[in-house]
Amino acid sequence: MIEMENAVVRYPSFELDCSLQVNEGMITGIVGENGAGKTTLFKALLGLVPIASGSAKINGQDIAALSLADRESIGTVLAESFFNDIYTIKDINRLLKSFYRKFDESYFQRKCADFHLPKDQKLKEFSTGMKAKLKTLTALSHEAQLLILDEPTSGLDVSARYEILDILQDYLVDHPQCSILISSHISSDLEKLCDDIYYLKAGKVLLHEETDRLLDAYGVLKVDEEAMGQLDRNFLLYRKRTNYGYDLLTDQRLFYLENYPKLVVEKPTIDQIMLMIMDGDRL
Repeated sequence: MIEMENAVVRYPSFELDCSLQVNEGMITGIVGENGAGKTTLFKALLGLVPIASGSAKINGQDIAALSLADRESIGTVLAESFFNDIYTIKDINRLLKSFYRKFDESYFQRKCADFHLPKDQKLKEFSTGMKAKLKTLTALSHEAQLLILDEPTSGLDVSARYEILDILQDYLVDHPQCSILISSHISSDLEKLCDDIYYLKAGKVLLHEETDRLLDAYGVLKVDEEAMGQLDRNFLLYRKRTNYGYDLLTDQRLFYLENYPKLVVEKPTIDQIMLMIMDGDRL
């Protein structure tokens, strides 16, 4: 569905150099701290910023060659882009109906009602959560086969985030061939939703792994200087200095549990894995 190969976007003080793949029917997550390049990556895929070198394709076509019909099959949420604050949901309904040939008006209105979004109230009077829900609904309401969602849950409380994640999962059930590329700085959100996750830092992919493997195979070893010198280092990825010695990230937790029974080996969350990569030294 999406294939990026060494796609480079250059700014005066930042460079994105990214390869990734999103398969049909899959939900792929992009995580990374603010400034990692998530939004630049999404804009490159949508043709909003130029790609200096490399390639970016959707359904086998270069993004520059996508037809209007191809672009209509993509639903998007961009963090800093939305309708004018003077619009109401009725206005947006009318605009979406004119923009998209496959706009599902009954779905849009039903979901707005489910989210208790007032039809006649101007967007400037909406809360952050109401705007986030409306953004997501506009992306889902025209039979999109690809969703590109940049931080759709940003700034929301836990309840509102879960509502949006739930509607995305429901959409994929009803549209099994649809693919979703979604970014968030809240790794735990993506843990519940995504089939695989990319970790982006300073414009580069430092980690790509299936979510299940991140949760099942990765581990953090707690060691002092003496234990550090006795370890097999073949399966160690990152090292972080601590008061007692080191935290060590591995993608072979069972190997160390079986071969070093006295060693403290923790099963980390995805947030802990990302923090190890963010703050640790690569081995």
